[in-house]
Formats: sequence, C-alpha cells, structure tokens
Amino acid sequence: MKKDFSHPAGATHRLYLDSAVLKDNLLGDPARRIIDIHVPHGHDGRGLPLLVDLVGFTAGGPAHTNWKNFGENVPERIDRLVATGAMSPAVVAFPDCFTSLGGNQYINSAAMGRWADFLLQEAVPLVEQHFSCGGPGRRGVFGKSSGGYGAIAHAMLYPDFWSAAACHSGDMGFELVYLPEFPAVLRALAPFKNDIRGWLEAFRTKKKTADADMHILMMLAMCATYDPDPSAPMGLRLPVDPWSCEVIPERWANFMAWDPVVMAERLGPGLARLKALYIDCGDVDQYNLVHGARRVHRSLERQGIAHVYEEFADNHSSIDYRMDVSLPLLARALS
Repeated sequence: MKKDFSHPAGATHRLYLDSAVLKDNLLGDPARRIIDIHVPHGHDGRGLPLLVDLVGFTAGGPAHTNWKNFGENVPERIDRLVATGAMSPAVVAFPDCFTSLGGNQYINSAAMGRWADFLLQEAVPLVEQHFSCGGPGRRGVFGKSSGGYGAIAHAMLYPDFWSAAACHSGDMGFELVYLPEFPAVLRALAPFKNDIRGWLEAFRTKKKTADADMHILMMLAMCATYDPDPSAPMGLRLPVDPWSCEVIPERWANFMAWDPVVMAERLGPGLARLKALYIDCGDVDQYNLVHGARRVHRSLERQGIAHVYEEFADNHSSIDYRMDVSLPLLARALS
C-alpha cells in the first residue's frame, strides 16, 4: 500500500497473448500469457517510451502490479516518480514469463522455451501496437536478480532492439553463484536415485515447500536454461557428476558461455549503441553477485563502454527501492 495518496494514479491495463513461440514447449507450460501495462496519469501511452520489467526468480510480471503491504508496487512507484518530476513519463509493461521450473532467465532455450523470441517478437510488439508507445530507439528493459540477468543479456544480445537497460543484482560470475549450489542439488536428488523428474513430481505434490526446495528448483531451471538437452527427460541434465559432483567440462562450458562476465568480452561492443546502461549490486549480496558485477564493470571500463555502475550498502533481498535510481535514468535517456 502506497504511503502517499496525493500523487495522481495512472492506469494499469491487462492484455492476453496466445503465444506461437511458446506453444508445445518441453515443460508443458501454458502459451497463453498475461501482460500488465501501466500508463502514467494524464497519458494514453501514445508517443511515450516503453520500459519492460523482467521480474526475479519465482515471480511473474503481474506480481509487480499486485497490492503490496508496507510499500509501493511498481505502478505506484512510477506514479510517485512521475508526479514528483523525478521521472519522465513512460509506459511500463509487466509480461508474465513464469515457468513450472519457478522462473526465467529470458533467453531462448530448447527446454525452457523461446523466451527471448516471446519478448521481442510477440509481447513488445503487442504492447506497442495497443498503446502506440516505444518503437526503435524508445525501448528499455530492466530487472532484478534473474530479471537483471535478462536485462543485461538482452542488452548484449539485442542492442538493435533495446536502447536502454538496467540490471539490478543480476546473475553473473557463474562459478561463484551456481557451482556452490550443486552439492545440495545432489543431496536432494539422491533419494530419487538422481531422477530429476521424480524430484519434481514430489515437489509439486508437497503441501508446503521449503526455502531449500526453491534453491533446488532454481538450479534445475538454470540447467534447463543454459545447457538444455532435448533428448533428456524435460530437457534437463546436470553439469556435474551425480556421484562425485565433479564438473563435467563440456556441460559447464555451456553454462559459462551465458555468463555476462564472458558475454561482455564477446558482445560488449554492442552495448555502445545503448542510450543508457545501468548496473548495480548490493555490496553484501548473499549470492556473491557483487563479484560478478565488478568483473562486468571492469570489462566494460576496459572496453570504453559508457555505463553507470553503483554498489549500495545492502544484500540481495527487498531492494525494489533501487528502481528510484534506474527508472528515471532509463526514461530520461529514451525521452
């Protein structure tokens, strides 16, 4: 619930998209998707920049438009920023990209689905058509955690589509973030004789899930994203030996090719086309993400690529307040 009711509220709309690119995905997830769209007060969307919100793991875009206790949801945050003059008006879209593996990294995967194509070919064009917003040179993408990964990955992969990006505490430095999780994954799979499908079926029938379960699910989602195997059950395989937890070099190489630290060396020059690039991370991030962020920052500095990099005194949790910095920066660059 917002704290200040003096700011005029914009309008939040909802569209439904029957996706062609997500149809018949290996996970069996629905192809019909919700997209919430917030338009600031006094505007109908026409001629405004478009910002796309990519949410973190375990959430979908509409989670950011829901009522929120003791704080603002994202539309309320936008209303405040626009009303106070901190942010120029922009349309903001919240696509539902949730999967049955708990979330999304927003890239194309033979197992997870063609999520980059969903955004670029279907979701964004639909929003732009309905609200006459965005378009070439007027599109920005932002997100936190897995959404931050999606934002920085999209900026590197598709700099001709996106013109601005903000990455809050995005996944990077994979050997520090993901590898430490695999011993716990193997312990969880052991009672199921390392059968991933068996673990997933048991997880989905639980009356109550634990935090530890979500970490296992997250790692399975990362396997399906970065190293899918369409010939395996649900397209899933691990990059480690199931008995010794030794890294399988060819499997782990597929993971690392998607690490923004590695991608920055190969795709960094494309980022020079952006009108704005913002990266931040908490200095005590409990998933070790700050070290990867520093590596990407150092790589971009070495390449002479303009960007804003900030560290803040906090961890990975409950950091939506960082949007007060990134959203005005993106909207200003695209206006």
